[in-house]
Amino acid sequence: QVLLVESGGGLAQAGGSLRLSCAASGRTDRSYPMAWFRQVLGEERKFVAAISWSGSSTLYSDPAKGRFTISRDNAKSTVYLQMNSLKPEDTAVYYCAASNTIVTIYSSEYTYWGRGTQVTVSS
Repeated sequence: QVLLVESGGGLAQAGGSLRLSCAASGRTDRSYPMAWFRQVLGEERKFVAAISWSGSSTLYSDPAKGRFTISRDNAKSTVYLQMNSLKPEDTAVYYCAASNTIVTIYSSEYTYWGRGTQVTVSS
């Protein structure tokens, strides 16, 4: 079992930045492909970014490309999402997820999920 805990969310102004962190605990004897998803109340959860277990491969959604950067520190069992040039439409609950298989954009491939952290961007 892997426990994921997100942090770093909060309120930011449009054009500002936030860095989210996702700390893994439990069965961290191996590194997992990890991803960030986000969800607005009443809408489906959407893919934001993903990173392979080694960090050598990353995937981004179109809204995240050029503004967000996913990275990881396996020694700390932590994944980060640096969010720059924030927009009001980035407002959502951001979830961290870990996969037992491959790095992918599909939420169904992720086994472990955090409880989420709220990001609110004001205009």
